[in-house]
Amino acid sequence: MATSMNRRRFLSLTGATLGAASLPAFALAPPSEPFTFLFFTDAHLQPELNGVLGTGMAFRHGRTIKADFAINGGDHVFDSNAVSKPRATQLYDLYGKTEQDLGLKMYHVLGNHDVFAVTPSNTVSINDNLYGKNLYEERFGKTYYSFDHKGCHFIVLDSIVVNADRSYEGMVDAAQLQWLSADLAALPPHMPVIVAIHYPVVTAFVQYEAAKPSLDSRRGLSLINSNEVIDRFTGYNVIGVLQGHTHVNELVVWKGVPYHTCGAVSGNWWHGTRMGTPEGFTVVEVANGKMATRYETYGFRSIEPQNT
Repeated sequence: MATSMNRRRFLSLTGATLGAASLPAFALAPPSEPFTFLFFTDAHLQPELNGVLGTGMAFRHGRTIKADFAINGGDHVFDSNAVSKPRATQLYDLYGKTEQDLGLKMYHVLGNHDVFAVTPSNTVSINDNLYGKNLYEERFGKTYYSFDHKGCHFIVLDSIVVNADRSYEGMVDAAQLQWLSADLAALPPHMPVIVAIHYPVVTAFVQYEAAKPSLDSRRGLSLINSNEVIDRFTGYNVIGVLQGHTHVNELVVWKGVPYHTCGAVSGNWWHGTRMGTPEGFTVVEVANGKMATRYETYGFRSIEPQNT
């Protein structure tokens, strides 16, 4: 009886082992290799106020830092919302030429000032081939996408929604949220994820202003549907979110995820410091499954300082 029971147990264990061996291997993310990249945001490039000169200075300084690539966090130019088509294309041409000073692969994030003719006062037809996000897409490609680098997954989000009345607001739309869920779900478990976006997902900016901002101005400072984006990060190894838009250097950790709002290349729109943050960009180091940042200034001096 004991022999029969032992034999049945042996066969059962053997079957379980064979069954397990026949299942596909559970893929884990490969260990990430340490690397450095640069995050430039809010250059607001323009011929006035030495904006082209300053952007070139920032890129040339970035060239002195050993980095694998760079990300531009949006508001490449200032501005394509309220201007004519010739002016908007001129700004994009100037930016494209100036970016060559960096000498690195650049990934691009759409900023609110990068969308063309999206303001009620602009008389450019909404049927113009470059209207809205079309000019940006012609120059830089898709407004949201992902890529991998040395064992780390990068997600670039489009935080701008253009409304029918030619206004815009900070929001990640429903189609993109669906894409984001699918993109994250396809990752190997525990793979480090870094997100780049223009409008902040999480920020404490309103706490820094001397005057309490109105509800309308607060809507213009961050995503209006941050909770929907944050919910999609749950269960994934998001090691950092890089943001722009407010021109201040800030770190807020929420639900274990660091949200780095990065200072602007243009500082206070080329008028000096923005609430104490000078003109600069962010150096990002990724190692041991963690993301660390430091803010790098590059020596620009405003010809019309209005420091705040």
